[in-house]
Amino acid sequence: MNSSQTAVKYFIIKGISDVPEMQVPIFILVLAIYLITLGGNLTILLLICLDHHLHNPMYFFLGNLSVVDICCSTITLHRILLSFLTGNKTISVTECMIQTYMFGSLAGHELFILTVMSFDRYVAVCKPLNYRMTMNQRVCGFLASFCWVLGFAQTISLVGILSSYECYTSIEIDHFFCDIVPMMKMTCSDTSVLEKLFFIQGLFLLTIAPFVLTFVPYIFIIVAILKIHTSSGRRKAFYTCSSHLAVVVLLYTTLANQYLAPNSISSLSLKKLFALFNTAVVPMLNPLIYSLKNKDVKEAMRRKFFNPCRHGSF
Repeated sequence: MNSSQTAVKYFIIKGISDVPEMQVPIFILVLAIYLITLGGNLTILLLICLDHHLHNPMYFFLGNLSVVDICCSTITLHRILLSFLTGNKTISVTECMIQTYMFGSLAGHELFILTVMSFDRYVAVCKPLNYRMTMNQRVCGFLASFCWVLGFAQTISLVGILSSYECYTSIEIDHFFCDIVPMMKMTCSDTSVLEKLFFIQGLFLLTIAPFVLTFVPYIFIIVAILKIHTSSGRRKAFYTCSSHLAVVVLLYTTLANQYLAPNSISSLSLKKLFALFNTAVVPMLNPLIYSLKNKDVKEAMRRKFFNPCRHGSF
């Protein structure tokens, strides 16, 4: 093993930018985004727990999505904040693998829970008379549990193979967190098995399957909405789906640019920006999209935060 191929015990997270003048603005921006993400998603969770009007399948799955957004942002952004405060950019190999596993698992779970939310909207719009019976508490609990289990199971083999590598050409990870793609490029071990598994799993389990299962129900939803005779009825039906559809389009767009864009037209710096948008901005926008566009959430906020005396206190 030569000097360029070293068995390492720790890595150095380079971060978003190497420019010294950019460190303070980046820290302030990331901290602001993280606090908004934390506050927005915790508000959604609090409303869902405290307001009985939100005790239905749609908001049960939305609560799961908020938990994922909080965890994903915390896992990926805390390194940026800590490195600025402490000046320490190192991360142990074990911690790096845990971060890779947690991010991959939570990203997969988010795709799966959005797929389930699409099915929930299909039943609500296309089978409204059977909605309560179809999306009962047992079914919702099973679907949410299945998403959590599948999300954390699908990453085990990838991170297991990655953690077996001991030889790296560099200890610097040109990213702001430990992600599987930049780490694959750093290793001097044979990555052919990992690359094939990553491609197959990413293409089918995390792209084609959830994409098809998410958007096919919307074909039936659109057809059902067009059959509604009154314009107010069409608006109401579309209103129940627009927030979820906006979140789905936003997430798939950022993920496609982060992982599927060819290297020839997408530099590593650009991919880091898409990764930052995916791990920081999207979780921040999710509660804003649901709260600003959703009548039930806005009414719950008024009942609990702006006029608690009239509707009952916590």
